[in-house]
Amino acid sequence: MTGQQDFTEEEWKTILQGPTSAGMHVIVSDRGGAVRETMEMARAYTEERKNAGASQLLDEIVKAKPEMDKERAGSKDEMEANQLQRLRDAVALIEQKATPEELEDYRAFVLGLAAKVAEARKEGFMGLSGDRVSGEEQKAIGEIADALGTEPPPAPAA
Repeated sequence: MTGQQDFTEEEWKTILQGPTSAGMHVIVSDRGGAVRETMEMARAYTEERKNAGASQLLDEIVKAKPEMDKERAGSKDEMEANQLQRLRDAVALIEQKATPEELEDYRAFVLGLAAKVAEARKEGFMGLSGDRVSGEEQKAIGEIADALGTEPPPAPAA
């Protein structure tokens, strides 16, 4: 089993930034709901872990303090590009040092967290549209899946 001990301190930081980068990518993709979605990211972090298989890697990720990238981006586009690059970097590290199953568990964990963040509030004016995920959030989830090297989950029903 792969765990923190298999990575350098800098590599481990990159892996820890993956889930929070995905959550933040969804949050900044659409206006409104940032507080609710941020709270949902914290809750979903441990909840999504329960849905994954037996993985020392995920156990150690969830036990660690979530790591946020503290670099300042010059623009929203630059910030989003940085978030997606962190995901690609984390996947590359896990591909090098972990099993294919652990990589799939990580991908599922990150995508599940992103989906829960997107579903944190109803979309539209005062939530009246009834949609759980906006088009912008669905696009962000697709970008996250692409950065992870996997397929996006199906769009949730209204």
